[in-house]
Amino acid sequence: MSSAEHRTDLTRRELLQGTSALGLGAVLVPTAAWAQKPTVKLAFIGPLTGGTASNGLGGRNSFLLAVQERNADPKTRYTYETEVLDDECKPTVAVQAALKATSDPAIVAGVTHYCSVTAIATVDTYHKAGMPAMVWGAVLPEITYSHKYVEVTRVNGTMINQNNVAADFAVKTLGFKTFALVHDTTDYGRAHAKWFGEFLEKAGGKILSTQGTAKDQKDYTAELTRAKADKPEVIWYGGLTPDGVRVKVQMDKLGVRAQFQGTSGIKSDTFNETAGPSSEGTLAFVEGAPTEKLPGGRRFLEAYAKAAFKEPSEAYGPFAYVAANLVIDAIEAMGPDRAKVAERLKRTRNPNTIIGPVEFDEYGQNTVSLISKYVSQDGKWVLWEDSEYASGKRTLPGHKFKKM
Repeated sequence: MSSAEHRTDLTRRELLQGTSALGLGAVLVPTAAWAQKPTVKLAFIGPLTGGTASNGLGGRNSFLLAVQERNADPKTRYTYETEVLDDECKPTVAVQAALKATSDPAIVAGVTHYCSVTAIATVDTYHKAGMPAMVWGAVLPEITYSHKYVEVTRVNGTMINQNNVAADFAVKTLGFKTFALVHDTTDYGRAHAKWFGEFLEKAGGKILSTQGTAKDQKDYTAELTRAKADKPEVIWYGGLTPDGVRVKVQMDKLGVRAQFQGTSGIKSDTFNETAGPSSEGTLAFVEGAPTEKLPGGRRFLEAYAKAAFKEPSEAYGPFAYVAANLVIDAIEAMGPDRAKVAERLKRTRNPNTIIGPVEFDEYGQNTVSLISKYVSQDGKWVLWEDSEYASGKRTLPGHKFKKM
């Protein structure tokens, strides 16, 4: 089995057994009525291997938790089975995964993609196949706003609001004025740099340099040496966890005395674990409230813990959980018909999800206005307002070197 087909089929037998291989701890009790329900198949696609696998696994587990809970509900009309596919956070692999899912007539809908480069690469595939796909983590605006495909919706927010808040916070709250921007040259990295740069200048910040780098680049010495010469107060990075770790660790080795600030793409437990002490004081921004502060966050975390998954849900797990439930709601209402389910999903108006109200605009985009600010403190991501940096007990690395 290739990594592109890193799949998990949750059959009726596996669901009854609790799918211990995936860490699902609860065992469902079969009933005669449950056994007679028609079967509907759902797909999950995300990065299960590679540098962003922690986010993909958290999303996968959250998706499976939603399916498990709905299968345990005697009120559901159908039994839900799943196919889990690995997109490796690579566009070509993602297209193959999307083709595999859409070509299976038993799969009615998908909960798809954490990485923006994979989500944008597959929108045409879902449209041409007529299969509804709800994005659960990718933030590139064009994923929804470059078309009006009825099949494509997104439950999480875009990078636009994220970068507005990030720029205002860095300049107006923290008082930083000069920035060196480094970003990967994928659609994700370039778009983040575009939006952050625009909002930064509006907030009164100054960009000293902007440098694009290859995805999975190993050595950032040239870029960081140039940035160091400009003496910025902040090194801002637009990219994902693996590259973000390398940039931050190499900053420290080169003695670049600046605050490190990243996007939602670096906000993972893996960043802190891999960067080690270098992660301290790093800033990141994510759509929505912290999981434990979401309307149904504590219930979700309790159910997730009870299911005994090996990996944490990560920042976007709750969005995958909500996406799975919204897809199932649509199937329960319309039956296992791709076209009808797609139309129903596009009209979603649900005020009671665990992330709060979900309402799609004409492009299928949910508006998530709240952006949470995080700082790495003692190896964990801490909400800024709850951190010792906000209270004044600690000083951000960048503030140590500012000329006050």
